[in-house]
Amino acid sequence: MRAAPALKSAVERIETRRLALQLARDQLRSRQQRNRLGQFATPGALARETLQYAHELLGSRQVRFLDPAIGTGAFYAALLREWPMAAIDAATGFEIDRHYGEPCRSLWRGTPLRLRLEDFTAAAAPAHPAQRFNLLICNPPYVRHHHLQAADKVRLQQRSVIATGVRLNGLAGLYAHFVTVAHPWMSEDAIAGWLIPGEFMDVNYGRELKDYLLHSVTLLRIHRFDPTEVQFSDALVSSAMVWLRNQKPGRAHQIEFTYGGSLSRPRTRGLVPASRLEAAAKWTGFPKDRGMARAAAATLGDYFHVKRGIATGANAFFIMTSEQAVRRGIPQQCLRPILPGPRQLQCDEILADAAGDPLLTRSLWLLDCRLPEDRIRRDYPLFWQSLEAARAGVGQRYLCSRRAPWYSQEAREPTHFLCTYMARRRGDGVQRFIFNRSSAIAANTYLMLYPREALAAFIGDDPARARRVWQALKSIDTQALIAGGRVYGGGMYKLEPRELMRIPARSIAALLRT
Repeated sequence: MRAAPALKSAVERIETRRLALQLARDQLRSRQQRNRLGQFATPGALARETLQYAHELLGSRQVRFLDPAIGTGAFYAALLREWPMAAIDAATGFEIDRHYGEPCRSLWRGTPLRLRLEDFTAAAAPAHPAQRFNLLICNPPYVRHHHLQAADKVRLQQRSVIATGVRLNGLAGLYAHFVTVAHPWMSEDAIAGWLIPGEFMDVNYGRELKDYLLHSVTLLRIHRFDPTEVQFSDALVSSAMVWLRNQKPGRAHQIEFTYGGSLSRPRTRGLVPASRLEAAAKWTGFPKDRGMARAAAATLGDYFHVKRGIATGANAFFIMTSEQAVRRGIPQQCLRPILPGPRQLQCDEILADAAGDPLLTRSLWLLDCRLPEDRIRRDYPLFWQSLEAARAGVGQRYLCSRRAPWYSQEAREPTHFLCTYMARRRGDGVQRFIFNRSSAIAANTYLMLYPREALAAFIGDDPARARRVWQALKSIDTQALIAGGRVYGGGMYKLEPRELMRIPARSIAALLRT
C-alpha cells in the first residue's frame, strides 16, 4: 500500500519548501564548518529511492520509523510518499543542531513526526520492546575522528560496548558509533539502512564495525556507489548504502553486493558468502574482485620494501628552487634533489645529468642539513638568519620539533621505482609508476619501492634490467590496484605502503624466471 495521491501532493509541496530551506540553511555556514560537523544533506532523489527499497524489505507491516540524524527531513519526506499515514504507527527524528532542527520542526508540524532536538548518541534507548522501531534510515554525520574530543571518543566507545558488546577503534568516525549505538533502538526483525562512507570496508579501524555487521545482525546488502559519481556535491567521500535486519544471521548466510548505477539499478551485483567476508581484509572488491581473484601467490612485498616518501613537516620552507636556495645562503652540502609532486611531474621517466641530478624543467631542492648550529652561525650567516626566522614557527611544528636538529630530514635513499600515493583514474590506469634514474628522493605524495635481495641481484648495475622491472610494474592490472587500495569520492584512489605490497606481482615473478 502506497500513500494516497492527496498526501503525496501535499508532501511534494512541503518537499519543495524543504529543499529551498536546506539550501538556505547550508549557505549560512561555510563549507569548512559543515565539513567539521559532518553535515552533508541527503539528495532528495537518493532519499526517495532509499525508502522505496526499504518498503520492499519491510513489506506491509505497520511502520515505526526512526532517523537518528534527521536534518531537515529528506528521508521522512520520502517515508510519507511511500506509506499512507494510517500505516505509520510512529515516526521519530533526532537532530543535535538547532540550525537545522528548528526549521525541520516547523516544516513538518501537523504530521506524525516527533522531533527530538538532542544528541542521539547520548539518548536512552526505549526500555520496552513495543516502543522500539522497525525501520531505521539514516545518513549519520560524517565527523572524522580527529574532530572528536578525547572525552567524546571514550563516551562513544562505552556506549557502543553497552549497546552491542563491540568496542570501536579510536580512529573510527562518528558515523560508525551511530550504527552501533542505534542497535538497542531497533525492534526484533527491524530493517535498517545506513548511508555511510565506504571507507570502513577497507581500513583497519573498520574491523569492529564489520564484525558487528557479520555477527550481531543479518547483513542483507551493501551497495557501493561509483566513486566518480559523488552522492554529495560538497563532500568528496565514497558512499555506501548498508542494509541489515536485526536478527542473528543463518549458518550459510550470503550478502548481496552491488556496485555503480543506482540502488534500484546497479551496474553489477553478486552474492558473497559471509564466510568469505570473514576472511577478506577488504570488501570493496566485491562482488567482482577480478584483479585479486586471478592473483598468484607472489606479491610486490616479496620483491620490494615500500616506504612513503619523506614528510618534511613544512614543504613551503624545506623545498625550494635553486634561486631560493641561493637567496637564503644555503650551502650545497645541505641540499638534496627532490622530485616535484605528481601533478607537476609531466613524464614517467626521470633522466639525470652527470652529477645524478634530475633533468627537469624546474629543479627542486630539499633542505636536509645536519651541520651543528654553531657551525652554521659561524660559516653561513645568511643561512643562519633564515633558520632563526623560522625557528619559532616552522621549528615548533610537530614533525620538526621531533627531529635533531629540527632542520634535518628523515633518512631516505633514492630508488629507481616510485608509485603515486594518490591518483585519479586516467584512461585505463590509476596509480603511476615512475622510473627514477636520478639521485632525487621524493616527498610523501609518492611511495618509494626498494628492491629486495633477489630483485636487486637481478637488476645489478644494468639500466636495461631496471627498465624491464619498471615495465613489469606498469603492466600490473588496474583492477588489482583498485581492489588492493581504497577509493574516495570523485574517483580519488589511494594506496598505502602495505596495500601496495599486497598487490599481485605475477609480472615481476615472470621477469625473474627469464
